[in-house]
Amino acid sequence: MGPAGGAVRPGRFYGVYLLYCLNPQHRGRVYVGFTVNPARRVQQHNGGRKKGGAWRTSGRGPWEMVLIVHGFPSAVAALRFEWAWQHPQASRRLAHVGRRLRGEAAFAFHLRVLAHMLRAPPWARLPLTLRWLRPDFRQDLCLPPPPHMPLAFGPPPPRGSVPRCHTSPRADTEPGMDPGAAEACCTLCAQLLQDEEGPLCCPHPGCPLRAHVICLAEEFLREEPGQLLPLEGQCPSCENSVLWGDLVWLCRMGTEEEEESESEEEHWTDMLE
Repeated sequence: MGPAGGAVRPGRFYGVYLLYCLNPQHRGRVYVGFTVNPARRVQQHNGGRKKGGAWRTSGRGPWEMVLIVHGFPSAVAALRFEWAWQHPQASRRLAHVGRRLRGEAAFAFHLRVLAHMLRAPPWARLPLTLRWLRPDFRQDLCLPPPPHMPLAFGPPPPRGSVPRCHTSPRADTEPGMDPGAAEACCTLCAQLLQDEEGPLCCPHPGCPLRAHVICLAEEFLREEPGQLLPLEGQCPSCENSVLWGDLVWLCRMGTEEEEESESEEEHWTDMLE
């Protein structure tokens, strides 16, 4: 597994969460939603519609955010996951999941659906993390998540700003060669790296790997020739195991301000509710 483990990878946070109602009159109700800021979002739900909460949760609190799935590459990917989790019978990818059983609690049913979702394409190949925000609510899923999806506990750590990938000076640069030229070439194909391509860099300290996305994907997929998207592989430079999701996150990492994340969530919330 890559160095990030169950931690939130640098960059934008996109999560799909499960709320549990603690109100004795509505206890056991659940709600699935999308967020870029879990702490703020649960406060909005408990504050009601006037505070930005959803109409289905307004006036029925308190609500507790008990688990969240995060690591989606984009808001659209997270929203599609949210919709399928909310409407499993309408999703063609979940046609094999049975309807809610008589006497089955809503919480248990949503966990059963989630277990199948994490094993179904395209979600099964995403670098997702299943995080229990309330460990006392934790239950083993009827199907374990894929091995590359870590299980984490507690609130997500604060989003950190990590410097963009760079390479260490190469000790094997030929005499007379411009060091900048060496750094501008793909480690695998030796062709120039274009600035707009965003080369992939190994997250392990001191590793000089810089590669085209296609080159490294082909390298990783040698072990899975029938797949289009790698899950993980061995870095050809330092030979450490690396998750594909970690490489992509480091490549796409931005330094957006929190206000941009807030406005983005409000935009999606307004569209969906």
